[in-house]
Amino acid sequence: MHRLMGLRIGKAAKANMKYVLAIDIGASSGRHIVGWLEDGEVKTEEVYRFPNGVTELDGHLTWDTEALVGHVKTGIAEAKKRYPVIDSLSVDTWGVDYVLLKGDEEVYPVYAYRDSRTEAIIPEVHEKMPFSELYRHTGCQFMTFNSIYQLYADKCAGRLEGVTDFLMMPEYLMYKLCGNKAKEFTNATTMGMIDANTLEFDAEIIDRLGLPGHLFPKLRQPGEVIGEYEGIKVKLCATHDTGSAVEGIPMEENSLYISSGTWSLLGVKTPKPLTDEGSEKANYSNEGGVGYNRYQKNIMGMWLANELRRDLCPGKDFGLIVQEAMESDFDGLVDADDREFLAPKSMKAAFEKALGCSDLKEGDYFRCAYRSLANSYKKAIDELESNTGITCDTLYIVGGGAKNAFLNRLTEETTGKKVVALPIEATAIGNLKIQLK
Repeated sequence: MHRLMGLRIGKAAKANMKYVLAIDIGASSGRHIVGWLEDGEVKTEEVYRFPNGVTELDGHLTWDTEALVGHVKTGIAEAKKRYPVIDSLSVDTWGVDYVLLKGDEEVYPVYAYRDSRTEAIIPEVHEKMPFSELYRHTGCQFMTFNSIYQLYADKCAGRLEGVTDFLMMPEYLMYKLCGNKAKEFTNATTMGMIDANTLEFDAEIIDRLGLPGHLFPKLRQPGEVIGEYEGIKVKLCATHDTGSAVEGIPMEENSLYISSGTWSLLGVKTPKPLTDEGSEKANYSNEGGVGYNRYQKNIMGMWLANELRRDLCPGKDFGLIVQEAMESDFDGLVDADDREFLAPKSMKAAFEKALGCSDLKEGDYFRCAYRSLANSYKKAIDELESNTGITCDTLYIVGGGAKNAFLNRLTEETTGKKVVALPIEATAIGNLKIQLK
């Protein structure tokens, strides 16, 4: 297994250097990273980091968008203290979630994707357009929280009445900076509503579901400038964080990748979307890249270990957790993609139910989680290679999970691929690279 270290950290602003700012926000934290080109290499410095997470409100899981906007602006101010002249900035976040607007007024609450509000209406959506037909149109994998189901749930609840716009989370945050509303391509492809041929919103889906057509304008591409904030150009990156992460991977040639965070996004670049029966059966998705398609699959990811820690040993160092997992000899496995693990009240209880036992040591749970993830990776890679005809020897892993040497070793042993672990801020680096182009 190969492990490459991250890019060098910057120290101080230099005259005549072009500096750009990546604001990269995940489901559990966000960070502001300044980047610049030096000797042909992207150099970076993190200038601000903040926590993020869902808030429970009236029995639903929601996002505190006011806090997010506050952190975004605070981080920009911190960046300007160290780098007074910043050429541009861009925001990337997770996909599928959005903010409804009536003019300039937000419609609250802003629901989080792990909320269960969509489950009751999914059968109704599939009555209007069966999933197999949806997949032929879009090539988007079935996930209960896809934006198509969220928007239909909003329609059924009357939340779309009087709504003039909906903005995906990074689009909303950039709108709050520059005042302009723009819908970006890569994040739109997470919705389940983009025509796989035209790569624009699918008019037939919108019509069948009775959604307001004015909410779905022409899409804009990474690299476009949409406005300005305090003298800094606001520019679109690949605003879906996985889209930026893939741009940030220094692949020598087209290879398999895993963007490993709360979710593990496993995939490969293809010239165009694949919407065949095999891809549908394997529940692979097709999402927009910068000049290519990302044929990829959502796997539950570090969420399993994070939630187990919350249940079993809050605050315990993950280095010690991994060591205990390595010392365990427990061989039980679970299906890491089982919906029971999506948002359980107790991850520990969910594992015990799936395993049919409860007399486990702490390290056993984590060993089970990591081995189960490696097995999911192997299954997904086998499906990918069968469906695409692409065979790769190398698997690049970026994101927080790339730091887990035990999981990387299990992945290499289980998949038979050479794992190249890149413990770098790949998403922020991809965001920066798009701006620097």
